[in-house]
Parts: sequence; C-alpha cells; structure tokens
Amino acid sequence: MTQPAPSAQHNGPDKGTLAGPSDTPPRKSGGGTPALGLRLDVRILSLLGVLAALILVGGITEPDAFLDTGNLQLILTQASVIGVVTVGMTFVIISGGIDLSVGAMVALASVWATTLATQEYGFAGIAFTAVVVGLAAGLVNGVLIAYGGMVPFIATLAMLASARGLALQITDGKTQIVTVDPVLDLGLPDSYILGIPPLVIMFAVVTVVGWLILNRTTFGRRTVAVGGNAEAARLAGIDVRRQRLYLYLLSGLCCGIAAFMLIVLAGSGQNTNGNLYELDAIAAAIIGGTLLSGGRGTIVGSVLGVLIFTTITNIFALNNLQSDVQQIAKGAIIVAAVLVQRRTMRGRET
Repeated sequence: MTQPAPSAQHNGPDKGTLAGPSDTPPRKSGGGTPALGLRLDVRILSLLGVLAALILVGGITEPDAFLDTGNLQLILTQASVIGVVTVGMTFVIISGGIDLSVGAMVALASVWATTLATQEYGFAGIAFTAVVVGLAAGLVNGVLIAYGGMVPFIATLAMLASARGLALQITDGKTQIVTVDPVLDLGLPDSYILGIPPLVIMFAVVTVVGWLILNRTTFGRRTVAVGGNAEAARLAGIDVRRQRLYLYLLSGLCCGIAAFMLIVLAGSGQNTNGNLYELDAIAAAIIGGTLLSGGRGTIVGSVLGVLIFTTITNIFALNNLQSDVQQIAKGAIIVAAVLVQRRTMRGRET
C-alpha cells in the first residue's frame, strides 16, 4: 500500500493512520499501559456502572413491576429496534458523517413493506421490501454525499423530509395493519427462544456483526481512517468516496432491518414510525464514546447507550413521571457525555 506523503502526516494518534478503532496510543514513560485503551475500559465500565445504578433505582422504586421478567423482556425488545439503527449510525459518525434521516427511512420502509400489495407475498415479501427500501434510501444519501459533494447534514435532512412525505403519501395518513401471521407470530411469547424474544436475538446478531466489521476487518479500519483524516486516508490509497457510499448503505440496511422489527413489534406500518430515532441514535452513540468529529467510537459503547436510554424511559413510565422530565434527563446525560469527551480529548493532547 502506498504510504502517505510526509507533508500529509499528522502528529495525533488518530490522524492519518490506518489503525483500527483502538489506535495504538503513546505509552506512558517507563512502559505503562496504553492510555487510550485504559480510557476506553474506564468509559465502558462507567457505562456499565450507570446501567447498574438505573437497574438498582428501578428495583427500589418499583420492585415488583421493574424486575418482572416480562418487563425486562420489554426493555430489551424496545432497545432492539433503536439499537439496530444505532449500530449503523455509529459507523457513519465514526467516519465523520451524520445521518438525520434514519427515523424517516424506518418509517418509509415500514409503510412500504406493509401495503396490501406487499403483504400478498407474505413474510418474505415484507422482510425483503423493508430491507430493499432501507438500502435504496441509504444509496441515495451515499451518492449525494460521496459523489454529489453535499454536506451530510443537508443531504440527510433532505432525505428526512422526502422520506416522511413519501411515507405519508403511501399511507394517506392511515395505519396499515399487518395480516401476515408468520410476521405477527415473531412478537408472541410462544416464539421466544429460551425466554429471549426473537427481536432481541436479531439485535444481538447485528451488534456482533457490527463489532466484527468495525474491529476485525479492513472496512472498519478504513472507516476510522476516513473519520480521523480523510485527506490522509486518500493519500494512503483509500477510496474515500466509495467508503462513504458503503457507510450510508450500511446505515440504510440497518434502518430496513429495524423497520421490519418495528413491524413485528407494532403489527402495523405507520408514517409516524421511527419518530426522533435520529436523535436517540446519535445520543446513544455519543454517550457510548463515539466522537462527533469522527475517528473514534465503539459498538459496545453505543449499545450500552441504547440500553441506558431505554431503561430510563421504562423507569419513568413505571413511576408515572411526565415525558418532559424524561427528555430533560436525557438532555442532561448527553451534555455530561460531551463534557467527558472534551475532557478526554484534552487529556490526549497533553
């Protein structure tokens, strides 16, 4: 592989390198543990601590309801849909991009897959349509950004408006009820495997695959390189435009999978599906340690972020607290996460 020109190299550990998400950081004098790896471990442990604290709060405030097996299954199931979207969003943000259209793409895929014409093809028709629509929307985003030169914020904002409008036009503002029994059966307790809902298993599979791609493949290393320094990545032989296209295709694929999962969960398709998913996915990725500027992030952290937000929502619902208080709590968590990120980055620069 052609090495970058000397003038294009940077001094930062995550600038212009082709290392994976855990870029090798400078070691402490005397041969200590890598600083970045230590910070990563601390961040994951901190997120686990927050999640454990929330579980403790839920167990204390509503012990019978919160710790009930059915409620825990509900938390995991609700986290699964937005969790799949967040996996795709994590890749996009690590590359230095953003995708504001994920919620609208979920809505469009869900209503397109639940039309009467689509349902005539049964389970396979619904699943196939949801995935293809998600991929098609992701392809449009990718082409506009990678080859059209559009800023990701503007391109995905345009997709958000267009996809929502098309979803409303398809449904005419009505709810499309699913009548295909095999699809509906996936959401019933009889379909649980060892007490685990199928949607949770799907989420786990997507998470594992996402982790492997990011941490064990050339695609993952290229994603980090593009987010760390796109110009240095280009000089190192990476086709930056094609990589960005693939990343938005991946985001669209995750939205298509999430749309199918939402169809199973709700038993219907609506143009309001996926409302504010983009904010939840971005927030979960941020508190999980993904930098908005790109170049660093973890799938595990993002998944923990999703579980934290979903648990908060569940605790607030069980305690009959108003939704505005819940939104304030989420906002405070996001601000705290960003402040921690800035403190961490200052520590790396010193």
